[in-house]
Amino acid sequence: MAHSYNICLDIGGTKILGAIFNEKREIIYRLKKKTKESGDSTDNVEQVIINVVSEMIKESGIKKSEINAIAAGAPGVIDQADGIVLFSPNLPWRDYDIRTPIEKKFGVPFHIGNDVNVGVLGEYKYGAAKGYKNVVGFFVGTGMGGGLILDGTLFTGNKFKAAEYGHMVLDPEGPLCSCGQRGCLEAFSAKKGMSAYVLQQASRGRKSMLTDNIQNGVFKSKMLKKALAEKDEVAMEAVDRACHYLAVATGNMINTISPDIVVYGGGVMEAVGDIFLEKILKEVDRYCMPSIRTTVELKNAALGDDSILYGALSMIEG
Repeated sequence: MAHSYNICLDIGGTKILGAIFNEKREIIYRLKKKTKESGDSTDNVEQVIINVVSEMIKESGIKKSEINAIAAGAPGVIDQADGIVLFSPNLPWRDYDIRTPIEKKFGVPFHIGNDVNVGVLGEYKYGAAKGYKNVVGFFVGTGMGGGLILDGTLFTGNKFKAAEYGHMVLDPEGPLCSCGQRGCLEAFSAKKGMSAYVLQQASRGRKSMLTDNIQNGVFKSKMLKKALAEKDEVAMEAVDRACHYLAVATGNMINTISPDIVVYGGGVMEAVGDIFLEKILKEVDRYCMPSIRTTVELKNAALGDDSILYGALSMIEG
């Protein structure tokens, strides 16, 4: 019997994760590459994807003819219907038709969507939110992403721009966010926000393990885990503050949507999710209506680093 494989990608600003799925949705081959290594990302990001997919086919030993489809999650505003990247913060794309060149090269369908939307879709189809109809997803990483499933369908809003609730303003006088606004959830609760807090405290002469580990404005999630294990005071404060604002944002989303479930994913949750979830659960009741809160579950994502890969798979499976 001929095999049929799907190739799924998680394209980040710094790295690309790839997986080949067999018919049973098992990952039979993985690849991890720095975005910079996989081709000149400034000129030609499609070449990056082509290089990565070609390498995966070659290294895994599957035949090109056995590939059913390719799918990817990438940062930015992406027209999922037409495979056009409208805007991407970390990648040099504007109104860029990425689908056509990939389909031409490999002769199979290519799907692409916003990475966090795709990650929430993964959790909805195969992970923590399986069996629920209305899902709010917060993905806590370098930045803060959101994804929304309403009535069993990914909600993308006008021009695929919905669910940017990392930029929900929680304090107009708060810290500056990379989006230009002040006091966004991202500026408090993502690694960018926590790192800024650590540096601010360091400038006041306070010591933290994390201070020396901040590169390009962020620490590595693994280091945060280590700092918390060693009861690093500044790290603990940064986390308390992050969880406080996540609880406020969660309460707002609970009141707005009345979801069945709120799911927390992303690199930070992967590293220290239990600590975060515990703190959010302690506080969230203050910020939403009790009658709505009683019908909502709060859970960590189940697929970890693979949420986006599984979400890409679910775009193929439809």
